[in-house]
Amino acid sequence: MLLALDTSTTQIGVALYDGQRVLAEVYWQSGRRHTQELAPLVAEVLAHTGFTADDIQAIGVALGPGSFTGLRIGLAFAKGMALTQKIPLVGIPTLDAVAEAVPVDEAFPTLAAVLPAGRGRLAVGWYQAQENRWQAQGQPEVLTAQDLNARIRKPTVVCGEMSAEERSRLARKYKTVRLPSPAMCARRPAYLAELAWQRWKQGQTDSPASLAPIYLHTGTPIPA
Repeated sequence: MLLALDTSTTQIGVALYDGQRVLAEVYWQSGRRHTQELAPLVAEVLAHTGFTADDIQAIGVALGPGSFTGLRIGLAFAKGMALTQKIPLVGIPTLDAVAEAVPVDEAFPTLAAVLPAGRGRLAVGWYQAQENRWQAQGQPEVLTAQDLNARIRKPTVVCGEMSAEERSRLARKYKTVRLPSPAMCARRPAYLAELAWQRWKQGQTDSPASLAPIYLHTGTPIPA
């Protein structure tokens, strides 16, 4: 069984996955209460499903981009548990988990996966459809919704956590932008769990000593 943790933004997400079933999945807007809420949430999920920490065989953790504080708390918890329980640790870029939830549509072969970056900006990762999967193209960047809108010149799906204003601005470009519903755009930790499971089973694990979060540096730091 694999435990997946996502504290990339003000949203906290936890999932339990056994390769065949999502045994539990919880996520909500936590604000800045990651320190107080993450450990009790994991304990509650385990208690509700009848498992203990000894049943967890691997941990998947979201690496960002995201807030400095949120990512630091999530990685510290994941590393501590991996070392204490002596189990593998797998880091997954957060935007890869966003992209994983979006079905490939041949009419819209480009995907912009987004998450909040603070101060009215979005962290944006670009993906291209290849062999019915989304493949990352280059490094994530920080853009406003207006800048993102201007960058889109061909059919593109834009998916991820956005404000009503950001969705409204992007929706104006309806001929080249497809916006999935807010429910489909929710950053679900179950997709993070699936990606981490795949990497774990392929032997692609990370060292707790060297695994580091992904921060985007733009002159103005992304806030905690």
